[in-house]
Amino acid sequence: MNVELLPPYLCLLGISFLVSFFLTPIASKIAWRVDAVDYPAARRINRKPIPRMGGIAVFGGIASSFFMQLLGARHLSWPVMLQPSPLLDINYWAVAVSFVVIFATGLIDDKYQLSPKQKLLGQVIAACVAVSGGLVIGKVVNPLTDQFIDFGWISYPITIVYLVAYSNIINLIDGLDGLASGISCISSLTMFILSMMAGRLDAAALAISITGSTLAFLRYNFHPASIFLGDSGALLLGFALGTVSLLSVTRIAGLTTIIVPLVIAGIPIIDTFSAIVRRSRAHVSIGQADRGHIHHRLMEEGFDQRGAVLVMYSWTAILCMGTFAMTQVAMLPRIAIFTVLMVASATFSIHLKLFQPVLLHHYNPKTGDDELIGPQDPAFKEEEARFEEEHGGLPHLP
Repeated sequence: MNVELLPPYLCLLGISFLVSFFLTPIASKIAWRVDAVDYPAARRINRKPIPRMGGIAVFGGIASSFFMQLLGARHLSWPVMLQPSPLLDINYWAVAVSFVVIFATGLIDDKYQLSPKQKLLGQVIAACVAVSGGLVIGKVVNPLTDQFIDFGWISYPITIVYLVAYSNIINLIDGLDGLASGISCISSLTMFILSMMAGRLDAAALAISITGSTLAFLRYNFHPASIFLGDSGALLLGFALGTVSLLSVTRIAGLTTIIVPLVIAGIPIIDTFSAIVRRSRAHVSIGQADRGHIHHRLMEEGFDQRGAVLVMYSWTAILCMGTFAMTQVAMLPRIAIFTVLMVASATFSIHLKLFQPVLLHHYNPKTGDDELIGPQDPAFKEEEARFEEEHGGLPHLP
């Protein structure tokens, strides 16, 4: 790592922090004014109305850092951070426009509650804009032959799916005060360190701006929160972290660098995967909301909001330290570290019963309807016993 580059990055960290910090109260006022507010409901943890347009502050922090890079390179003799790998030709303005699109999609959803298809369309458009600007997975080194694997045209749809998926895994885990913003902060700091070590200045600049923005936002978002990220923030953070990981993957073209960003985002990935398995086991729609996410299970274990969030912060930090270790050792120890991280995470997931359905079908003899019931319903225990007898204890996809 080149320590001479640290002052400009510390400046980016400070700029993104300050802008996000001072914009958050303004974002809260805007959310109240347009009624972009999360009111208490059965599935929500909050017990009072909370505004949900925190993405305004996070976007402001990231955007200010972007323009600070341009000013620093032009007037302060900073190194040119927005410089792609020789393997790629990236139009950073197109990537910036993609950030505007994903932010606008979330902002509209915060206000008007878009349908899943409408929201997905906005995410796909944002990803397409980024890909059109040259942000693609590109070539990857084959670890067996040291030759480049060129994905060709298929790299474009793969990258689009990757960015959309990364956006949603952060959005799906945004269920407790400070959870998504804190995990994004820890993950982006790890990505910053790895990007600096690899000499990828553009990835490092975006990563540190995410760190500064989320760290400042946590001042208002950590329990008890006075404002939520909303989709404007959660989708943006997922998209931004996905972009950082792509910038790094395309530069350090190896199998490990494809795995590393996935391990860093291990908690939201596990949460998303377990939700798919859980709902598929219960034969309900994958998009059907339930109370079986990691944070719900931790609270059932007796943790309060703050405690559950700190457990998930710690889990994320362990995964991040593991990924750092993976980049510093040879192949066999790298595989061993990866295996330990995966086995430990799987064990914890099974302990929390993440794959156990929390919604079951129940025939209501009074109405003749097949209803979805949860643990709060008197008939749930009966249906749960019947389900276990029919399907056994192992999760499976039908």
